[in-house]
Amino acid sequence: MSTPSKPRRSPRKPKIVLSNTRLAELEALSEGMMRRNPELAEQLVEELGRARIVTPQRLRADVVDLGREVTYHDEATDKDHTVTLVLPQDADISNGLISVMTPIGVALIGLAEGAVFHWETRDRQRRELKILKVAPLGQETLQSA
Repeated sequence: MSTPSKPRRSPRKPKIVLSNTRLAELEALSEGMMRRNPELAEQLVEELGRARIVTPQRLRADVVDLGREVTYHDEATDKDHTVTLVLPQDADISNGLISVMTPIGVALIGLAEGAVFHWETRDRQRRELKILKVAPLGQETLQSA
């Protein structure tokens, strides 16, 4: 007898942390997204609901936030990817600028280096990803100069 399929979300999600100012911004974005993509908006609302909220000054540098460069490892492809999380109007995938209002953006926001999480692609493929590094945009360039 076959076992029932697993729920879409892992029961043990990694902890996420957001600043109180970012929370308000993301809540407004999720409200605007409800008509266009209610499933994604609900995923964001769920993430916001489980986040630990801190002041911007207390948000650690190793936590994914808008404007921070994130390097993650995709277990399925065994490849590392580096992207920067941005607001929807600033997204430019050809330059690695990923909107927070995409499935991967919602999955990444608030995670810290070392977090392992499951992400579902737009075509419903389940992937396991690990956050390798988080840095302010351009920090690697500044360090290598």
